[in-house]
Amino acid sequence: MQIITFGCRLNIFESAAMEKLAGDVLSDVILFNTCAVTAEAERQLRQAIRRAKRENPMSKIYVTGCAAQLHPEVYAKMPEVDRVLGNREKLSKSALLGTDKIMSVPFEKDEHIDVDVPIVSDFDGKTKAFLQIQQGCDNACTFCVVSKIRGKNKGLEPDTIVAQAKEFVKNGYQELIITGVDLMAYPYGFCDVIKRLLHDVDGLKRLRFGSLDPARLDDDFIALMASDNRLMPYLHLSVQSGDNLILKRMGRRHRRQDVIEFAQKIRAVRPDMVLGADFITGFPTETETQFQNTLDLVDEAGITHLHVFPYSERDGTPAAKMPQLPKEIRKDRARRLREHGHKKFSSLLDEQVGKILSVLVENQSEGTSSNYLKVHFENLVQVGNIIDVEIRGRNEHGLVG
Repeated sequence: MQIITFGCRLNIFESAAMEKLAGDVLSDVILFNTCAVTAEAERQLRQAIRRAKRENPMSKIYVTGCAAQLHPEVYAKMPEVDRVLGNREKLSKSALLGTDKIMSVPFEKDEHIDVDVPIVSDFDGKTKAFLQIQQGCDNACTFCVVSKIRGKNKGLEPDTIVAQAKEFVKNGYQELIITGVDLMAYPYGFCDVIKRLLHDVDGLKRLRFGSLDPARLDDDFIALMASDNRLMPYLHLSVQSGDNLILKRMGRRHRRQDVIEFAQKIRAVRPDMVLGADFITGFPTETETQFQNTLDLVDEAGITHLHVFPYSERDGTPAAKMPQLPKEIRKDRARRLREHGHKKFSSLLDEQVGKILSVLVENQSEGTSSNYLKVHFENLVQVGNIIDVEIRGRNEHGLVG
């Protein structure tokens, strides 16, 4: 089975789980594990499906994941597609091996996905391992369809998470990335499970997190980050906007000052901390002044890694019923925010020259530093190792050492 994965790190983990469940049996299948975060993501997905069928006319095409959960009929009507599986069904071996054209049942109000996934051994061709701890989301952000397509929050048992982490480390992975939909809502205690991983998993060298909710970044989390240097000095936050009224209309639970105060507190205990963030531009009713507040927040919180989306309507969400901005304004603000972020990123690169950084080697001449920067180096080094690299310069995209 060939799996083509779109979207988030959780999808990468789930693709590996599906390969473990049914990869040997579905040898003639190209499976798309999809994303539905924006309408553009779905447009690109449909293009990829058509291209895959043209290039592999004898293969069967399966579509699963978030887009299949949200719009199963759309993909079932595509002549290239043989089967459509929802997010619940894709983690069931019996569903994967079934024959029904559509297996995608909508989630009931309080339903969640079963997270009893198999132990995964590796990720083909990757030097980092993605470790799922939870699934689903109980929040109700007005722009988001995640609760509809992923169900409610449910966590894996801590013992299961530790067992999976030990399997990854046994197979040579030195960096694990904690994944999920709403990580810090992990029902058995987010900080508690991280402490268990650090204590119980011998040989674990690096631990990173996926996107974190600023509303849950409390003093316990800051103390955890200060306690162990195996927790990498890079955090990615789900910020979305720097304006309080827009945050309220988004249904977010944090305010701009929460992000600024967290940045100050985390750098007080980890001066080398680098911050990234997700942002949405052109949200309904956003004024130019409110957009400027987002630009200002990037400066005030010292955010250097920006993941920017122009707002995209999702059917059935409250935000889709609000007064919409022209798409040209949304895209222009996204461009301006990316350019602003690029300047901050460029300054961060300049600051690294002359330093020695710890780098996970991802190919023989490139790796990722502890503070999440790409580093190119001159000497050939074994892939998967963690090495110290003296930074002697920079280019447009990263560092040279």
